[in-house]
Amino acid sequence: MSDDRQPELIPSHPPLTSAASLQAALGAFEQHMDDEGFAENTKKAFLSDVRLLGKYLGIGQPVGEIGTQNLNDFLYWLRFDRGVPCSPKSYSRRVTTLKVFFGWLHEAGVLYHDPSAAVIQASVSSPLPDVPTEAELQKGLEVTERLRQGDGGNRPDARPHLLLTLLLDTGIKKGEVMSIVPNHIDQSDPDNPFLFVRYRDPSKRYKERKIALKPQWLEVLDEYLEQYEPADTLFTCTARNLEYILSDVAEAAGLDKSLFSFENLRWASAMHDYKDGTEPDRIRQRLGLSKVTWRETKSKLEKLVKRDQERAAQPEL
Repeated sequence: MSDDRQPELIPSHPPLTSAASLQAALGAFEQHMDDEGFAENTKKAFLSDVRLLGKYLGIGQPVGEIGTQNLNDFLYWLRFDRGVPCSPKSYSRRVTTLKVFFGWLHEAGVLYHDPSAAVIQASVSSPLPDVPTEAELQKGLEVTERLRQGDGGNRPDARPHLLLTLLLDTGIKKGEVMSIVPNHIDQSDPDNPFLFVRYRDPSKRYKERKIALKPQWLEVLDEYLEQYEPADTLFTCTARNLEYILSDVAEAAGLDKSLFSFENLRWASAMHDYKDGTEPDRIRQRLGLSKVTWRETKSKLEKLVKRDQERAAQPEL
């Protein structure tokens, strides 16, 4: 699943500037969270936190004039001067909000420096994802290969194998999978094909990148295109249908149906590359993550590898 070719980021021109007000940046941030698929509760909490910062600094404050000292003063106000209790969990989330919000502005090119980078994070650790093991992934691949060959007299179906191998080889997100059109796959050099990850929203253009594909994946792609003849996007069904396909594969492999989720397979892809010695920043680029988001992701990857090592060291009962 690893590849020694580095994903290439495609430059963008963010619509905001450092002179934009907190109010203007907040609207763009909301769109950013929608595009990223943030959970509704997370989105509401982050928006509320930024509005609270606007209440403290002034909602018309230019984002380029907000420094680290302003953010530290804001956090002090939350804890001691606001007059409203701020629990450790709420405080931690608000620090996270600042880092995500200003980190996004920095990564998008709106700010030259991230004023939240020096703010101390007092986060509440989130649980580690349930990442399928190499053995479990192999079971799933055996199932999709049988479906591809039409095992048991059934009609050959390349779609499950195409989808599972795509996710494991690229680590792309569900929304990115649903946006692929056939011409996003460059086959001009069959020995070195790659996928362009595209975004329609101009504010997301900085996340566009190209990711190397395995040459043998093109064989599965040809079978799939002949079977399904997609007219527009590569996958003609809904995202929910693709989720069903993955859960059915897991069940057929004798695994928990929820194990082969898009998110778990994304983690499995990143974890495979990490254990394989791929340079961390190349993994970050392949996943399309900002440097701010990568901090937590890298920390989780390290914990996942350690957990795997501990489990492997445990004697079998």
